[in-house]
Formats: sequence, structure tokens, C-alpha cells
Amino acid sequence: MAAILTSLRNTVIAGFVLAAVLLLMYLNWSDWDGSALGHGFWAFIFRWLHVISGVMWIGLLWYFNFVQIPNMPKIPDEQKPAIGKVIAPAALFWFRWGAMATIVTGIILALMNGYFVEAYTLGAIEGFVVPKNIAIGIGMWLGTIMWFNVWFVIWPNQKIALGIVDAPAESKPAAARTAMLFSRTNTMLSVPMLFAMVSAQNIY
Repeated sequence: MAAILTSLRNTVIAGFVLAAVLLLMYLNWSDWDGSALGHGFWAFIFRWLHVISGVMWIGLLWYFNFVQIPNMPKIPDEQKPAIGKVIAPAALFWFRWGAMATIVTGIILALMNGYFVEAYTLGAIEGFVVPKNIAIGIGMWLGTIMWFNVWFVIWPNQKIALGIVDAPAESKPAAARTAMLFSRTNTMLSVPMLFAMVSAQNIY
């Protein structure tokens, strides 16, 4: 067991193996026939991947805003380079690709289940109110805005602030502030985004 848990790669692989075992158990317990691996199965798989990606993305977003940013002033100056050179770049890697995976799997899921256009138009294309499509659409729009902020505002400014790209020293504080403000914006939007997503699945 120690060989698994002392390696992150092995731990993640073990998690997916356990999930595969659960899947085989569910398939064995169900009365599904050959259609078990049809549309419903793949919709479930992409919803699961969507949730996993979202946990990675929003988890790191909240880590930055609830842990790293508030505690940076408490860290002695001589220790701060370890955060900027090691911790932050690694966290930002998983953060931005978690965002990308979340939006891609979400779009695939919406296309598979036939509500992509209805959701992104907030039901306007239907000509009548479908609360579930409006709710999921609001969640999708908020998620899209947050994804845009990650890739086109937060990450470019973090690259400047952390010295990942060459930039004048005087531009770093402004870049760090911009990244922080848009990260806070995403933290604010994450609350109604999650509300909209969950309400679409449970209220309507």
C-alpha cells in the first residue's frame, strides 16, 4: 500500500482502477443488456469526467483565494521565492488545464444530451420557458466566462508576475493585481455557477 500512496501517479491510477471496479459491479448488478454501453453510459462517463475536472479547477481556484493569497503576506520574504518558483507554477498548470477539461467535457455532455443550443441561448431559441435549460445555460455561461478569465487574463498575467516570461520588473505588481482581481471574480462567479448547475439537475 505504501508503494501506491507514496507516489502521486500510482495513487491516481489506483483511484481510477477502483472506479473501474465499481463500474463492473454496477454493470453486473444491473439488468442492462447490450445497450448498457450506449448513449446513457457515455453521457454518464462524460458527466463524471466533467465533475472530476471541475473539482480540480474550482478546488485550486479556492486554494488560491482562501489559502495562498491571504497567507502570502505572512510568509517571510526569503521564503516567498519557493512559492513563486515552485508551488504557484505547478498549481497554475493543473488550474488552467482543469478549467479546459471542465469546459470541454461540459460542451461534449451538452451536445450528447441535446441541450447545447437551448442552454447557451438561455432557452430563447425554444420560444417558451424551459427552466432546466435556462438554469444549465446560466451555469454554462458563467463557466465559460470563468474559463476565459483563466486562459486569457489570469494565466497571461501570472506568467508576467511570476517571471515565467520576460517582462519589465515594474509591470509585475500590476500583472499580479490583475490576476488576483480576476481570480477573485472567478471565486465570486463560482458560487452562482455551481448553484445553477446543481439546480438544473435537482430542482427542475
